[in-house]
Amino acid sequence: MQRCIRSQHWPRHAFKSLADSWNISLRGFTSSAFHRAQVVRVQSDLERRIAAIPIERFRNFCIVAHVDHGKSTLSDRLLELTGTIKAGQNKQVLDKLDVERERGITVKAQTCSMIYNYHGDDYLLHLVDTPGHVDFRAEVSRSYASCGGALLLVDASQGVQAQTVANFYLAFAQGLTLVPVINKVDLQHADPPRVLQQMKDTFELDPDSAVLVSAKTGLNVQSLLPTVVEKVPAPTGDHTAPLRLLLVDSWYSSYKGVILLVRIFDGQVRAGEQVTSLVTGLKYTVGEVGIMYPHQTPQSALRAGQVGYIYFNPSMRRSQEAKVGDTYTKVGFEDQVQLLPGFEEPKAMVFVAAFPVDQGDFTRLEESINQLLLNDRSVTLQKESSGALGAGFRLGFLGTLHCSVFEDRLRQEHGTSIIITPPTVPFQIVYKDGKELVITSPAEFPDDDVERRNVAELREPYVLATLTFPDEYLGKVIEICEANRGEQKSLEYFTSTQVIMKYELPLAQLVEDFFGKLKGATKGYASLDYEEAAWRESNIVKLELLVNKVPVDAVSRVVHTSQVRHLGKQWVEKFKEHVDRQMFEVVIQAAVGRQIIARETIKPFRKDVTQKLHAADISRRRKLLEKQKEGRKKLKAVGNVVIEHDAFQKFLAK
Repeated sequence: MQRCIRSQHWPRHAFKSLADSWNISLRGFTSSAFHRAQVVRVQSDLERRIAAIPIERFRNFCIVAHVDHGKSTLSDRLLELTGTIKAGQNKQVLDKLDVERERGITVKAQTCSMIYNYHGDDYLLHLVDTPGHVDFRAEVSRSYASCGGALLLVDASQGVQAQTVANFYLAFAQGLTLVPVINKVDLQHADPPRVLQQMKDTFELDPDSAVLVSAKTGLNVQSLLPTVVEKVPAPTGDHTAPLRLLLVDSWYSSYKGVILLVRIFDGQVRAGEQVTSLVTGLKYTVGEVGIMYPHQTPQSALRAGQVGYIYFNPSMRRSQEAKVGDTYTKVGFEDQVQLLPGFEEPKAMVFVAAFPVDQGDFTRLEESINQLLLNDRSVTLQKESSGALGAGFRLGFLGTLHCSVFEDRLRQEHGTSIIITPPTVPFQIVYKDGKELVITSPAEFPDDDVERRNVAELREPYVLATLTFPDEYLGKVIEICEANRGEQKSLEYFTSTQVIMKYELPLAQLVEDFFGKLKGATKGYASLDYEEAAWRESNIVKLELLVNKVPVDAVSRVVHTSQVRHLGKQWVEKFKEHVDRQMFEVVIQAAVGRQIIARETIKPFRKDVTQKLHAADISRRRKLLEKQKEGRKKLKAVGNVVIEHDAFQKFLAK
C-alpha cells in the first residue's frame, strides 16, 4: 500500500477511492503524507541525475586540518554552492551532535554527497568533514579509506600547527592527492605569504597550487570545486563485477537498527538483495540504500565508487556485528571476493571509572552508556564495583577530550547523574617468569608484599609529543616539559619565529592537564599532537586514601614516586573539607603501602561534661574528662565513618 501510494503524486480523492476499494481507513493520513509523496518524486529526479553520472566523474575527498581552522564552515559553503542546502539558513550542518555545536569542534567524521555542474557535465562529489583533535585520529584515518584526495586546510593567521603536520603525514601515507587551502584570509592579522612558505618548507607543497579562501564570508570558495574536480582522482571500480563494499562507520537508530556508512569498491547493491559479511559470516537482507544529501536520502541502488548508507530489514540490532573495516558481498560470491585492507582498531589510552550518584539509576546508566557505544566504537567498557560508590563501569578512551565529550553526551543527551574518577593510564607489569600483564585499574596493581616479590619491573606508556609555538615561549615550554618528566628529542625552526619541538613524555603526565598548562604558558598559541612511543621502566607506586586506617577504594591511583608527596598532601586536605565531623576523631591519611605520606585529623564534636561542676572541684573534673576519653576510644573502635555520596562527588570534581 505504502509503496504504491508513494510512487506518484495523486490528488486526495484518488487516495480515497483506492482506500475504499481496499476497505482501509484514511484516518490520520495527513497532508504530510502527500508532501512525502511529492518529496519521493523530487528524489527520483535526483536519482536520475546520479544514475547518468559515470564513475569517471565521481570525486571522493575530505577536509583535514588542525582543530578550529574552519573545516565545518568550509563544508557549509561547499554544500551551499552546490545547492545541497539553502544559503544562510544553516550553520555547521555536518556537526550533528549537541556537544559539537556547543564546543565548536568536530567529534564524529560526517559525510555528504553533492552534485556539481562543471563545464556542462554533472559531477558527484562526496565530502567527509573530519575531526581535527588528536583524540579523534581514528575517525580521520577511517575517512581516508573512502577518499581519493584531501583539502589540507590551514588558518592564514595561525599557520601550520601540530595536527596539520600529523594529518598531512596520515594522508600522505594513504597516497591521497593533497590540495593546499589557506582559510581566514579576510582576518586583519592574516599573513598568507608566510603560511604558503611554511607549507612549502614543511610539506614541499607548491604554493602556486594553493587556493586562498574565507569560509566565513564565502570569499573565493567557488574556485575550490573546480580545483577538486581537476586535481582529485576519480575512484576506480567495476559496477558489473561482484559486489565488494567496505564498512567505513556505523551509527544506531532506534527505528532502523544499526545504519552502515559504506564505500562501494565493485558491483552495486539494491534494497531486497542478500549480503554477507566476510569477517563475521552473518547474512542480511538490505532494507534501504541511499546517500547523505545532506540527510539520509534513499536511492534505488549504490554502485562502484559511491559512498552511502545501508540498513537491513530485519534490522541489525547489535552494533558489535558492524565491525569497522569489514568487507561485505552478495550471498554466493564469498569465494570470488577478497577481504579489503581494514582499519587499525583504536586503542584506549585513558581510563576512568563512572558510578551513578544514586545506585537505583545503575540500569539506566548502563543503557545510556550502551546507546552511546553504538555510535562510538573506540570506547572500551567493563563493569567495576567500589565499596564506597557501589556498582559502576570502567571506561577506556582515546584521550582526555574524548572522555570529556563522552561525559558531556551522557549528561546532555541522556540526563544521567554520574561520578567520574580522575583519568588514569594503563601500566605494564613484567613478572620474573617472563609473563607480561597490562593493567587499566589501580585495583589490579600488585601492592602486597607476596605479589611484589614476583614482579621484575613496572612500566608506563610514553608518547612522542610534537609541539609547535612561537619562539618567544621556548623557555616556558621546555620548563613545562622538563617538569613533567619529558625528554627532548629534537628542536627546529620551520620559520624564523615558529618552533617545532619533539619531546618524549609519560602519558600519565599528559592526561594531567598538560595541554591546559601549555596553552596557559603560551597565551593559547601552542599546539600539541602525539603518537604512541613505547613502554618504559618506571618507578611507580599505588597511592591510597585511608579513613581511620580503612582504604577508600574509589580514591586510589597509580603514580610516579616523584608525585607522591605533593598529591598525598593535596588529597588529605581536599577530602577533609568534604567529610562531616563525627562523635569521634576521624583520621584521613594518604599512604603508599604501609608508609604514611600525609595526614589530616577531623576533631570530634565535644560535649562539655564539666558544665555543672563547681569550679574548685578539680578531681571530679579530671575523672569526668577521663571517662569521656574512654568512651571516645570505644566509639572509635566500633563506629564507622559515614561518608556521604556528595563528599565523593565534590572530591572527585575537576
